[in-house]
Amino acid sequence: MNRLIILVFFAFTLSVQAQVLRSNSSIAADDTPLIFQYYRDGEYEKAVVLLEKMFAGANNEGYFDIYFNSLLKLKRYDVAEKTVKKLMRQHPENDAYPIALGKLYQEKGDVQNGNKIFSDIISKLPKDEFKIRNLANNFYRFENYDFAVQTFKQGRKILGNNELFTYELLNIYRFKKDKPMLMQEYLDALATIPQLLPQAQAVLPMIFDDKADYQTFQVGILKKIQKDPDAEIYIQLLTWNYIQQQQYDMALRQLIAFDKRTKADGGTLFNAIYTFVDNSAYETAIKAYEYLLTKGKENQYYLPSKIELLNTKYNIQTAGKYNTAALDLLAKDFQILLDENGKNKNTLFAIKRLANLQAYYLNQAAQAEKGLEEALQMPGLNGQDIGQLKLELGDIYILTNQPWEAFLVYEQVSKQFEGQPIGNEARFRSAKLSFYQGNFDYSSGQCQVLKAATSQLIANDALNLSLLISDNIQTPTDSNALKMYADAEMLVFRNLPAQAIRKLDSIAVVFPENGLTDAVLMTKARILIKSNDFQSAADILKKLTENFKDGIWTDDALFTLGDLYEKKLNDIVQAKLYFQKLITDYPGSMFSAEARKRFRNLRGDGV
Repeated sequence: MNRLIILVFFAFTLSVQAQVLRSNSSIAADDTPLIFQYYRDGEYEKAVVLLEKMFAGANNEGYFDIYFNSLLKLKRYDVAEKTVKKLMRQHPENDAYPIALGKLYQEKGDVQNGNKIFSDIISKLPKDEFKIRNLANNFYRFENYDFAVQTFKQGRKILGNNELFTYELLNIYRFKKDKPMLMQEYLDALATIPQLLPQAQAVLPMIFDDKADYQTFQVGILKKIQKDPDAEIYIQLLTWNYIQQQQYDMALRQLIAFDKRTKADGGTLFNAIYTFVDNSAYETAIKAYEYLLTKGKENQYYLPSKIELLNTKYNIQTAGKYNTAALDLLAKDFQILLDENGKNKNTLFAIKRLANLQAYYLNQAAQAEKGLEEALQMPGLNGQDIGQLKLELGDIYILTNQPWEAFLVYEQVSKQFEGQPIGNEARFRSAKLSFYQGNFDYSSGQCQVLKAATSQLIANDALNLSLLISDNIQTPTDSNALKMYADAEMLVFRNLPAQAIRKLDSIAVVFPENGLTDAVLMTKARILIKSNDFQSAADILKKLTENFKDGIWTDDALFTLGDLYEKKLNDIVQAKLYFQKLITDYPGSMFSAEARKRFRNLRGDGV
């Protein structure tokens, strides 16, 4: 009996166990746990010996399933048949027993008689939704899934409602991995139950084997669109189906065609573009935003599209090795947007992006500082907006050699938002600044406070920094090596990766006996990831996990490896390997819960 059926079976038997215990207390109180244990362990002979005592008493129906199935396992068909027929005479209204008899005939090889019993029961279905559902559940209970499906479908006919039993049928098709019927049921149901779309998008990839399945599904979707071309749900489904096949331009073509045909405002398309961006289909996203801009400035999506267009270009142009001239043009585009639309809450994102380009890529930190200081004076900003602006301004104060101003800003935010994520972030940035400056005691003290932060990521980063400091200030040599490492981290912060790597490499030359090797490897890997050199980063992370099994960065490295292999290197086998190793070897890691989720998803577990 497969796992799902065992679960269904035990759910049923346990629900009646209390009743049986009351009526057979002298026997059941001693034997019931043992019976279930024997059954779970496959010791059916021992289970049957105890179950026969149960059936000798009254009110023993609660043990029927386990007794009946044990008899089938032992091929004691005569005893099983006698028991079932007796219960049928005692309870003629209960259709579970005729179904059990049919199941018995099937087990004996008499499939024809078994199916005849099932067909006769279905042919007598009453016009009663509850009884139809109960009969189907009894078929399911005895592993007759096809007849459960027939029951639900016949029930739809009798009740004249094709929308009934959708969830039940979907569950059966999914369990059976019946791809054609599962596809069709989703296609039929989505027109009236559009909220099923996220479920369909999660379930179908679990049972689809290759692109052929997606193409088959695509044919079904297109047929639905031909019948109902204005049904947005099928456009969304088709878009998703194209995206699964990485056919992003095809998805965009459908969305634009739908937008034009329905004379829509672009909302469906605008919301879909985030999916393109999430899948790094930036060029397709740019085309989509450019189409939305053609709708004119009066359209509600014009300004958001303009901002997101520039943001997408930002993501493309700052990934890997960047071109300063191209980024300078992009900065001018952001400035033009601000000149046209003004500096206000709606353009705050553009203000921050422009400042980021100026400060970290164009050597214009003073201009970035001025832009953010002016933004803080804008009316209409909420507390979170102001707090985030101050954090970014504090970072730029570091670049403009005003560390004291940075400390003051971080302190303001940490006090204003005490115990909140943004407040913890401010305190951690203050700790990092102290670390860059070589003030290790103060930095460690701040980290000690943050280890209890509600944000797991901040707490983990604070713990790692605290351990890094405490492990490397035992001697003057250790402290001097740590100062060099802090200098390298400062160069990373200033977006000077080549200089940072040279500084990191020099640590081992100047201090051959330093204890920072694993931290150096982790920092190098992060630099390489930012520059899109994913394979080199993976090679370094592997070295870290192999040579520093008890290091403070090992669980971070394992999770990063799993993430790289899943999302960047397209090697699912390796991704599962590293996620599983993290789960097994570092169960207390803050990454273990997410690693378990990602591992199960890659393995194809149900949602």
